Parts: sequence; C-alpha cells; structure tokens
Amino acid sequence: MEKELKENMEVELIKKELDKARAELSMLYEIGKAMHSTLNLDEILYIILTAVTAHTGLGFNRAMLFMVNEKENLLEGRMGIGPQSGEEAYQIWKKIETEKMDLNDFIEAYKEFSTQGGPPLNHQVKTIKIPLREDGGILALSVMEGMPFLINTPEARTKINDIALSILKVDQFVVVPLKAKEKSIGVILADNFVTKKTITNEDMRLLIMFANQAGLAIDNSRLYEQTLLLSNTDYLTRLWNHGYFQQLISEEIKKALENKTSLGLIMLDIDNFKNYNDTLGHQAGDKVLQQLGTIIRENIRRNDWACRYGGEEFAIILPQTNKEDTYKFAERLRIKLEQHPFPKEEIQPQQKITVSLGVANFPEDATHKDELIYKADMAMLEAKKRGRNRTCQYTSQLLPRQ
Repeated sequence: MEKELKENMEVELIKKELDKARAELSMLYEIGKAMHSTLNLDEILYIILTAVTAHTGLGFNRAMLFMVNEKENLLEGRMGIGPQSGEEAYQIWKKIETEKMDLNDFIEAYKEFSTQGGPPLNHQVKTIKIPLREDGGILALSVMEGMPFLINTPEARTKINDIALSILKVDQFVVVPLKAKEKSIGVILADNFVTKKTITNEDMRLLIMFANQAGLAIDNSRLYEQTLLLSNTDYLTRLWNHGYFQQLISEEIKKALENKTSLGLIMLDIDNFKNYNDTLGHQAGDKVLQQLGTIIRENIRRNDWACRYGGEEFAIILPQTNKEDTYKFAERLRIKLEQHPFPKEEIQPQQKITVSLGVANFPEDATHKDELIYKADMAMLEAKKRGRNRTCQYTSQLLPRQ
C-alpha cells in the first residue's frame, strides 16, 4: 500500500512537471510567433520586453534592453518597459485586469507606445551608454563573457558597484545576454521593482530560453534592415533613391491626413550642372553629388527624408512642417550649399556651385502626392527662371518669396 501510494505521488509529480513544461513551451511558442510576425526592429524589441513583463509571459515588473554598438564599443540602452513607481504599476495592472489584456493585446498597443515614446523608464534607458570593458559594470560583463547573472539577495547586490543599475534604481535583478550565432549582441535586464518578489533560478532559466529566441529575431531584423537600406539607397549620395521616395511620400501624406498635420516638400536642382560635367567630366560631377548629399543628410532633422530624385535633382520630405518653416529650412540649406567650397567651382557661370529650390506643402498646395511633387517642381523651375540660386515657394502665380 505504501509502495503504491509512493508510486502515485511520483506519477502525479511527473504529470505536474510535464504540464509545466507544456505550458512553458506553449508560452515560448506564442512569443516566438509574435516576434516573427514583423521584421521592424523597434517593434521586435517592444514584443520582447512585453513578453518579459506580461502576466501571460514571464511576469517580471520591468524589462530593459541594451544593444551592442560595435563601432563605438558601447552597450546602448534601446528600450524599457515597466513602471517607475508603485502607483504607476497599480494603474497599469488595474487596466490589464479590467480589460483582460493578454500578450497579443500588449503587442497591438505598440502603435500607441511608439507614438507617445513609451513610459518614463523608456526615456531613461535610452540615455544610458555603457563602455564594453572590464570596469563597465555587470551589463558589460554579461555581454563580454556571454554569461547570465542572477542577483537575488541584498548581500550580493551590495558587492556590485554599477552606475547604470544606480540610475535605474535596480535592486535584485537578472541580466541575460542576447546571442546570435554565438555572439552577444545585447542584454536583457529584468527586475521586480514594485512587488520585490524574489527572482529564482527557475525565472532565470526561462529568461535564458526566451533570450535565445529573442537574439535570433533581432539578428534577422537587423539583416533585413541592412538589405532594405542597400536596396533603397542611392549608391553615390547615400540618400534614399527615387523608388523609395515615392513610397515615403505616400506614407507621409497618409500620416499627415490621419494626424491633420502639414507636410513640406522641397525639390532641389544643381544650377548649370551640365556645364560642370562637360568641362571637368562626370567623375568630378560625382564628387559634387557626393558632397551635396552629405551636406543635405547632415542638415535635415531626424524625422525628415532626403532623397536623390534623379540626376542632379533631389527631394526632401519634411513631416509636420508648415509652409513658413519649409521655406525657411530650404533657404538655410541653399545658403549653406552656396557657402560650401566645392572643387573647381570657379568654372561655373556664377563661379560657385549653387542650387535652385522649389517648395510646396500638403494639404495647403496639393490634395495628393503627384500634385504635391508637380507643384514643388514648378516652384523649383520658377527659381531657375528668376536667375537661379534661390528658393521659390509655390503660389498660384508662382511668384518667388522676397
């Protein structure tokens, strides 16, 4: 009887372990599906951190992700999800409970997260840069050694002097490297900032299993973005090419309609460029195009789009920019290009490499993409007629702005 009872207990224990393993595999499978539903890197990072913090995921209070910048040999904060206070956590979890939110609901919330910039924690994480060297702290060590670390006692925490952990007010935590092809590409830092629930070896085991999936998803996204960049970039100027310009302006007009904002478009053409090419040859002309592309790229804002429209003509898309500010930007750029010392520019009719620019705005000047391009182009041609090296804003009479 005693033997039979013991055998039944062992069977029950095995059954529980199997049920637990099935639940874990099911959860990891669902998270994996979610990660592979997109190739957009920021969206994948959001899914990863959502999975770490969601109740139907790994259930940590907070999760922060840092990625390796090989060029600068740094670990850079990329995204953080979670509350910075108990009250904030209470409000978040109340909403989750009320609306019965699951992992897919969190993922659907990405659009709102990206539009609003995320919680304060996200902004704070993005300010952190950690040198990848021995004295860089435990996050840097995790990347360099490719090892996870679990700090789940006050005694262990007091032995760690790490500026990043102090900034984030991290107490007990787990840090796990993100790997792709046996190479560490970043780390996940997770803690129970609000509940103070002890992080166990089991929690770390699950996070490691998950991080292996996440590293591959990030690597695939980065390869995709590199391919996208190469296929949509003009090889000479390193600006976006004509095909991608057409896609971008359609998307930006759609956003402007949805958000009821203005969209600026600048068409720019190099003055008398045929004379320069015919005199010095196309290789010299290519160097001018390269320098001009660099100057444009260095002077636009982060959310602007600079494109090579074709030949010596360029297009710049300025989201959320009214007519006045579009014109001011174009004029500043014209002056900057006029002042730049291009090689052998003294052979030009004006002894300088100069540009003519045309400006138009949506929806003030146009109701659709083709009309906006046409009107900006007409304004640019008017600038040519008026003597070149000037900016013209589209009006019904095509008069240049004084």
